[in-house]
Amino acid sequence: MKLLAYNVRGDEAAFFQTFAKKYGVELHTLPYSPTLENAGNTEGCDAVSIVTSSITKGILERWKASGIRYVSTRTIGYDHIDIEAAKSLQIPVSTVNYTQASVAEYTVMLILMALRRVKTIMTRGLVQDFSLANVRGRELRTCTVGIIGAGRIGEAVIHRLRGFGCKILVYTPHPKEELASLVSFVPLDELLQESDVISLHVPATSETEHLIGEKEIEAMKDGVVLINAARGSLIDTKALIGGLEAGKIGAAALDVLENEKRIFYKDCKYKVLSNRELAILQSMPNVIITPHTAFYTDEAVSDMVEYSILSCQYELQGKENPWRVI
Repeated sequence: MKLLAYNVRGDEAAFFQTFAKKYGVELHTLPYSPTLENAGNTEGCDAVSIVTSSITKGILERWKASGIRYVSTRTIGYDHIDIEAAKSLQIPVSTVNYTQASVAEYTVMLILMALRRVKTIMTRGLVQDFSLANVRGRELRTCTVGIIGAGRIGEAVIHRLRGFGCKILVYTPHPKEELASLVSFVPLDELLQESDVISLHVPATSETEHLIGEKEIEAMKDGVVLINAARGSLIDTKALIGGLEAGKIGAAALDVLENEKRIFYKDCKYKVLSNRELAILQSMPNVIITPHTAFYTDEAVSDMVEYSILSCQYELQGKENPWRVI
């Protein structure tokens, strides 16, 4: 199999070489994103591996014409791919999974940082202000934590939270019997009303877009802490800002944002950013923003590269592919 991998970062390169050798794959790598103009680079390749670049119908058509038979994204989400176009062109698409510990541990870290006002403490420390004013926090054990979504990552977060002794409420369309002794499964409106901390762990779909909006924020407890390490589209950013400005939301810790693709993973210093909402959020002392790095561990990157290669190989060999989306 001949595989072309786009957007290969320096930290991925060694993993690509290791697993290409392990699985007998002829590998070609590029450091940049696929575009309509460079889509012809796939000539002679069987499959492509991508990350979060926008894959349009036009790119897919050019890939199909050049002989590409399969597309793998080295991410869990696939909302950056025109899935309907891939279906019509009969190009199978797969995602990957990776150790859920990466995002689960990061989520718990964000919860603790928000509850203990770490942004204010660290920012003030940089100017040698070591006073205690306005930095008193809360203990997680006293909180009710609401988990929206109990898939692999949501479940991993639940298991890690149990050690803190907090009460856990879960909203999910598919309750898991094995979690019944650890959590209380509740409707979404009850979770919103009863939770001190709310953490999102659902995929980005048309049904989940702006899952948290003005109405949902209004239903929450005063001073609620909102955590999002899933997808930016789950939260209506304007409603979030309104809730923070009104004091309804006590703190937010966000690893993802709406319209993040133009900014995250890029060096934007000395540039004017066309994202006023990001500027507003960054100015708030009770808002923590990190650039979609919850997944980013040695173990997770290794998994993403290996499973992307394996999924292409399984598909082209006619084997069952556990990561296939369409």
